[in-house]
Amino acid sequence: MAAHIRRRLRKGATTTAVAAAAVAALAASQAPAATLADGSAGSGDPKAAGEDTASGEADGAATGNSPYYTDLPPLVTPDKPGSSSNLPAAGRAEAGIPASILAAYKQAERTVSTTDPSCRLPWQLLAAIGKVESGQARGGRVDANGTASPRILGPALNGQGFALIKDTDGGAYDGDAVHDRAVGPMQFIPSTWASWGQDANGDGRKDPNNIYDAALAAGRYLCANDRDLALAADLDQAVLSYNRSTEYLRTVRSWFSYYQRGTHEIPDGTGTLPSTPSTPAPSPRPGGGSGSSATPSPNPSPSKPGGKPSPGPSKPGGGGSTSPTPKPPTPKPTPPSATFGSLENAGTGPLRATAGQEFDERVSVLARNAVGAPLAKVPVTFTVTGGTGTLFAGGRKTVTVRTGTDGTATAPKLQAGEKAGEFTVTAVAGTGRPRTLTYAATVTARQADAIARTDEKALVATPGEKFADAVTVKATYKDAAAAGVAVTATMVKDPLGVIDNDKGPYFKDAKGKPVRTLTTLTTDADGQLRLPEIFADDNEGTYLLRLTTEGGASVVIELTVKAPEETTPEEPAPDATETPAATKP
Repeated sequence: MAAHIRRRLRKGATTTAVAAAAVAALAASQAPAATLADGSAGSGDPKAAGEDTASGEADGAATGNSPYYTDLPPLVTPDKPGSSSNLPAAGRAEAGIPASILAAYKQAERTVSTTDPSCRLPWQLLAAIGKVESGQARGGRVDANGTASPRILGPALNGQGFALIKDTDGGAYDGDAVHDRAVGPMQFIPSTWASWGQDANGDGRKDPNNIYDAALAAGRYLCANDRDLALAADLDQAVLSYNRSTEYLRTVRSWFSYYQRGTHEIPDGTGTLPSTPSTPAPSPRPGGGSGSSATPSPNPSPSKPGGKPSPGPSKPGGGGSTSPTPKPPTPKPTPPSATFGSLENAGTGPLRATAGQEFDERVSVLARNAVGAPLAKVPVTFTVTGGTGTLFAGGRKTVTVRTGTDGTATAPKLQAGEKAGEFTVTAVAGTGRPRTLTYAATVTARQADAIARTDEKALVATPGEKFADAVTVKATYKDAAAAGVAVTATMVKDPLGVIDNDKGPYFKDAKGKPVRTLTTLTTDADGQLRLPEIFADDNEGTYLLRLTTEGGASVVIELTVKAPEETTPEEPAPDATETPAATKP
């Protein structure tokens, strides 16, 4: 163990010369450049970089800012730009990742992509951190279940050059009942593992020494606070939350780029361990973890590139000594039990309703936390979008509902509008990177399963005249009046309505021109419809009018056009008062 620690560099005490040499080695290596986000680590702003790593406290870092390997990738990258990442086994040793370790990283990526897809966690980032933290579990020295053997422990975080973290686990994970130590392939301190520990290999235990458990915990930790790791700024902040050191970020970034260029699988236990210069002896400084005081040096000198200078005796033109500017506290990632992970459909069925009717189905969603458990008290905003006139109960287009203890939130009932068509209901939850679900819904036209005339009077008109009697029909649905049902009226040649008629009776449009089809008719509140006036042209005969409804109901009505019958005048009867002519004898 002592040899292992000697191979690792104590963060916070790295000298300027060592840091400069590391950066020079990276530049000379021709490895992919580690692009840092503007205003983040590497910009020269120690606050942005999360510097001051020997501050004597864990500062919320997953590793407690314990030591790490500082080796940079080799001089030649494992693959050429644009070529295949399926490197042969004979490739450079540093590009090989032990089989179990590689499998754990890829499994963690798949799991997180399901529970938190907007994080976009790349497994190569886990590989880079695993390389820097433990040399890929000491070259893949794990058992068949993926547990490091022997377990991997960092030095006691006793404030002697490192953060001061008193025991939080009773020595359960690290065997130290006095101070905490970073544990396992991903080097979690016990207090962080208590919040973020995972059981990724399904053995019923959350073991920081198991690479599957540790890789998934690291992935969820990096995704905390709604980070999108495809964004450079979010990736930088995620790595700094793991270990608050600019040099750490640069080293992880270098390996991340290296692994993105290509890797290959090698047998467990055959990986290459990093080797680093000996760890410099701890030197206490003001505010350092040793707990001792130190006299400020006359000239300020940074501990490493981008670090804070030691306080000088005075400012130019000033009269007193300056104090180090306190670093603003960095928010600690929210534990996965309280971190919003995903928004899912909670079993909402098809959303269909007839115009003007209430939807039987209600939109319901399920919120889960970062480990996949139901998450309560999450506000979910539901919004109706579309031109059907559909609204939530109470006439609202947007409502907000909080999830219950089972993680579900159900929107109020939907009231269909009067216009048939499609619309959407959108559910949105979460801040930073909100999760969104969209549901398709349909409003169908009101329907009737029967339509009939309200009387049986014959409809007759003289050529060139209009029909004296109006046509009135009633539509029903399941024997009840069907209000608001669309009806189409068409003059046809055959009872089936296959052939339209271009002569005989007709309606008139708004301009008074003859039309033989009307599509804008609707039944009233009682399901009845009185047709507009019908006119006859000069063609005599029997014609058909077909009425059809939404729902398939139909009725065919006869219209007769004929001239009135001519009548012969009768001779008038003799007048009874007239005297009959005298007869001759």
